[in-house]
This record gives sequence, C-alpha cells and structure tokens, in this order.
Amino acid sequence: MDILEFLKTSYTAYHAVDNARAMLEEAGFAPLKETEAWELKEGGAYYAVRGDASIIAFRYRKGAFRIVASHTDSPCLKLKANAALADENFTRLNTEPYGGGLWYTFFDRPLRIAGRVVRKQGEKVGTMSVVSPFKVVLPSLAIHMDREANSKFSPNLQTELPLLSLRRRASDIAAAGDILAYDLFAVPDEEPFLSGENGEFLSSPRLDDLAGVYTSLRALIAEKEGTGTTLCACLNSEEIGSLTYGGAGGDFLRAVLGRIAGNVTEEEKLRQYANSFLVSLDNAHSLHPNHPEKCDPTNRAVMGKGVVIKGHAGGAYTSDAVSTAAALLILERAGVPHQTFYNRSDMRSGSTLGAISTGQVSIRAVDLGIAQLAMHSAVETAAMSDIGALERALCAFFAADIRFTDGIEIS
Repeated sequence: MDILEFLKTSYTAYHAVDNARAMLEEAGFAPLKETEAWELKEGGAYYAVRGDASIIAFRYRKGAFRIVASHTDSPCLKLKANAALADENFTRLNTEPYGGGLWYTFFDRPLRIAGRVVRKQGEKVGTMSVVSPFKVVLPSLAIHMDREANSKFSPNLQTELPLLSLRRRASDIAAAGDILAYDLFAVPDEEPFLSGENGEFLSSPRLDDLAGVYTSLRALIAEKEGTGTTLCACLNSEEIGSLTYGGAGGDFLRAVLGRIAGNVTEEEKLRQYANSFLVSLDNAHSLHPNHPEKCDPTNRAVMGKGVVIKGHAGGAYTSDAVSTAAALLILERAGVPHQTFYNRSDMRSGSTLGAISTGQVSIRAVDLGIAQLAMHSAVETAAMSDIGALERALCAFFAADIRFTDGIEIS
C-alpha cells in the first residue's frame, strides 16, 4: 500500500489501524491479544491492538527498546448519539468537534461518515469499521446573507451541522436493529493529490499524523537485523489530549514494554529503559510563504528541507541537548537532511504525544517530524521529498545501536 492509498482509506483511527494491520500481516507480523499470555520468540515480529484504534508493533529481541510513537487520529466532527436531527425540510447530523480543527476548511467540502459500530453477533457483541457509501456536506451561509464572512468567520459548531438528507428521516443514523452503539465521524473525503510544477507537494486530509504512522510502520517492516526491540506505537486520541484507554496517557505502551521485558527484576527493567530511546513523531509548522512573520527568526522549518527536530522550553516537545545530539548523529550518518523548529516565543506551542508517553514510562526521547502547511485543515500540504527523508531517518534509527553510558555511543 502506498502512502496515497493509506491516506485516502484511513478515514478514522479505526481505518488507520485496519490498514496498519494489513501492512504488518503481509510482512509476517503475528497478532497478540492483551487478554492472553504472550510467548515471544527472539527475532519474532508481533503486533497488538487496543480499542480498535491504537496499534503497537514490534520486532522482539532482548535488550533496550527503540520506539517510534505517532498518532492515528485527526481533527474531524464526531456524531453524537441520536445523531439524526430532522425537521419538515431536512435531516442534519448532530455533531461536535473532535480536536482543534481549522473548521472553516470543513465547509462546502465532501465529507464521509466513517468510524466503527458495535453490533450484536449472535450471543456476542463485536465491532467493525464502517464508511458510508454516500457523502455529506457542511454548507456555508451565502456571502449575501453574511457580509462579514470574509473578515470574520466564527462558526457555531452546535448550529452549523452537515446535511444528511432532503427529507425527514424516520430513524437514527445507526438504526439497523443489530447496532447497539457507534463511534462515527464526519471526515474529509478529498482524494490525496500532488501539486506544484513538478508534483513536489502532497496535499491530503490527515497528513498530521498519518504520515508519521505510515513511515514508521514502513521502517519497522524494513528493519530485520537490528539490536534490541524495535517498536512502533501508533496511538489514538492525541488530538483530544491522549487521556483515553488507547491514548498515550493510558498504559498501553507501558504495559506492552513490561510484557516484552518479561519476567525480570525491576532493576533489570530500569536498566533496559535507561538505555532505550523514543522518537515522538508528529509534524511541524512549515514556514508559510504568505506569512513568514509567524515563524521563529532562527529555527524555522521549511518544506522540502528534510526531517525536523523540534524543541520547546516548556516541555511541549521532548527534545533536549542529549537526545537532539543522538538524533543528529543518526541523521548525519544516514545522509538525511535535517532542520530545527521552535515556535515564536510569543505564540502558544502545540504539543505531541511524546511528553505524555514519557510520563508513563521514563525513556529518553526526541521530537521529530516533517514540515507541513495548513495543520488541522481538512486538507494539509507537505513535500513529497520530506516523506521519503523521514522514512530513511526512521530506518536509520531502527538500525542504530544506541547506548547511553558516560555519553552517547551509536553504532
């Protein structure tokens, strides 16, 4: 599966995990269940899924961990229960914002209903990923009816709702008799496309952070002769704070690392963690050619100039001098172009799942990503060359033998 297909079909975190599972199984990774005992073989490749929307995959070897953490979710509109809101003329979808979307970009654009449903299956209850065969739209108010729309656009997200049908709907959106509940979303349904004179730009929904999910999985699949356990943690809920069952604020990563470490003493486990390294993988804001004043004067990321190392004095990103130096050594040895990113000091920083993950299990970490425009828009833009550079960087990271002793040793 190429990245265009991955972005197109990963409508929600549930679909992203479905696609990840397909990639991993094709590469020979075996499924594990949290409800069962794990019997891991040296050199074996495995994955586990939690909550249908988070997946952790790894190649098992005794020794330290090299981890790449990314997130499977993106801003969109989540359907409430009893979502069909009807009057004598129309039926709309009663939605609420999921994450901090750039909401004006969701108007007048094709959206699709996607997510998971929970349904009866005989005497059991099961889940499945679904996507509607039809599209919906969130219509703008005409400029003639709102003359200030081009100077002040502030939608009320309770009253501005997607259109479902031209008539009163007799039942709810999930009215099938065997459906008990749902996690459904109205998500952008734009086809990913290349733009620019030479096709150098990739524009697509959900680049943040499915570009990280895809490249990290590709790098893990390609890695076959490393040392220690190499692991991808693709976690849900980053856009809403990560404090969920499958998010970085839950114990999924910590629990998996503990089961991989096995029946060892606490001191042995701590030594293992002390020699481990985590890449928190999420995208960064590119210099915007129309708004260069929004960037830091000396640490501005630019699309097409390689992997971004992100820093922040307030700890929004996990990078410090030691972890940054380790990342630089790996990138330079692999010949991967790189750059640094800091926000302007008078602007609020975004955050990633890295700081939350290291709060669950203390492992030295660095924040990496690629530069992109229009973050949290219905369609975001990045440079195709940077996606290739990021995959090469992650391959080099998984292949590196990193040791933190009196300094940093990388071989």
